Amino acid sequence: MRKAKLEKSSDIKIIVVDDEKGILDSLSVIIKRLGYQYEGVNNPLEAIERVREEEFDLMILDFLMQPILGDKVVEEIRKFNKDIYILLLTGYKDAAPPLKAIKSLDIQGYCEKADNFDQLILLIESAVKSVYQKRTIKNFKDGLNKILVTVPDIYRLKSINELLEEILGHIMSFAHCKNAFIIIDNLIWSGKNESLFKGIGTYDVSLDKFIEMLEPSFLEEMGRTRTLKQVVYLENGIILPLMSDTIQTLGVVYLETNKIPVEMELLRIYATQAATSINNVYLHSIVSMKNDELDRTYNELKQRYLDAIQVLRLTVDAKDVYTRGHSDRVAYYAVKIGKSFNLDEESLEKLKTAGIFHDIGKIGIADDILFKTDKLNESEYAEIKKHPIKGANILSAVSMFKDIVPLVKYHHERIDGRGYPFGLKGDEIPFLARIISVADAFDAMTSDRQYRSKLDLAEAKNQIIANSGTQFDSDVVEKFFGIAE
Repeated sequence: MRKAKLEKSSDIKIIVVDDEKGILDSLSVIIKRLGYQYEGVNNPLEAIERVREEEFDLMILDFLMQPILGDKVVEEIRKFNKDIYILLLTGYKDAAPPLKAIKSLDIQGYCEKADNFDQLILLIESAVKSVYQKRTIKNFKDGLNKILVTVPDIYRLKSINELLEEILGHIMSFAHCKNAFIIIDNLIWSGKNESLFKGIGTYDVSLDKFIEMLEPSFLEEMGRTRTLKQVVYLENGIILPLMSDTIQTLGVVYLETNKIPVEMELLRIYATQAATSINNVYLHSIVSMKNDELDRTYNELKQRYLDAIQVLRLTVDAKDVYTRGHSDRVAYYAVKIGKSFNLDEESLEKLKTAGIFHDIGKIGIADDILFKTDKLNESEYAEIKKHPIKGANILSAVSMFKDIVPLVKYHHERIDGRGYPFGLKGDEIPFLARIISVADAFDAMTSDRQYRSKLDLAEAKNQIIANSGTQFDSDVVEKFFGIAE
């Protein structure tokens, strides 16, 4: 406990001024045990110069000293230092300065000398709390001044890369970190999902290299940040949503730090201004760019993101020979069902993509649960039931997948409300998700698994029809078996 206290409080610096060596020695032991830095001075004139030359948080000052009294010491110090917290000590109560003098000199505490230092210790701890509160207020004041200075600068017209680097630099100075990145892929005004990336420190790499650095769990947390529009705190970093003045999340900023900045609210304010400035600057810069260059850049970035997610999806397939090809077949069946409903091309594309990625969340499920050959226990089954949310969070990290996130999230919901993860029922479940549900169940039934052999077509059909209207949408079931023949 004492070690922790030392580590926590070692930035508090205390100077003790007393012409009695015994008092200095005693307070040296007490203050160091409390975990604070100690300096002792037995000459009041020397103490004035020490405070002038060095930065101290707290002064413990004897009143009766030679060649000048304690109140004169304070009077001189207050001429150049208004911030240091001062506790006045006296061994002679009748000789102490009057209350009016204590107030006028801004002396924050007064204590009589005694053999028992308990009262002084309480005053020291109270003083330290005040010092920390003043620091917090100062940090907020400095932070607000920094915002007032830097925000106009980020609204000046410049290249988008310069802007992203400038924004990152400002945010990193708030958080006192060396490694960070910013990714923007939802510039709402443009009508397209343009993607922008800038890293500093460890993340000062190409986009290809950056994508290789991303872990599935980190993608999931990025998606959660964007979905909830809230700051997410990780063990070694902070993910900050970039929300424009229209309350839409344009992207995220990641700061690699294990300390939560005191001025977190200021970071949020700055991030909102940064998001708006990005939209504004990009609006200006986009006018001068050729459409074919924009399309080519966007398609390249889109393909890279698709490749990254595809690698994750194939990783799930590679983990288990029994489910290999399952996602492709689900996508195939889902599109066939969609065509039977005469859905438009956009909806069919959503069904195809959702079918391919509907089980992407299983990459976050432990192998010993995923490949278990006997019956799952209650906690294991609860873990399996998290995969729709995990998958939705992973896909939410990239705005181009936002339309298929509900299909992935709700493909295990049931018409009767007994599904998971949210227990939606009937029309609460998106129609396209109800299509994925039937396609997924049919392929699962007609495929070999570790824990059972596949069903023949007739038996699979009977089971799905038996659950029509309870587990499955009856209209989807009817259409599916209409084309299945």
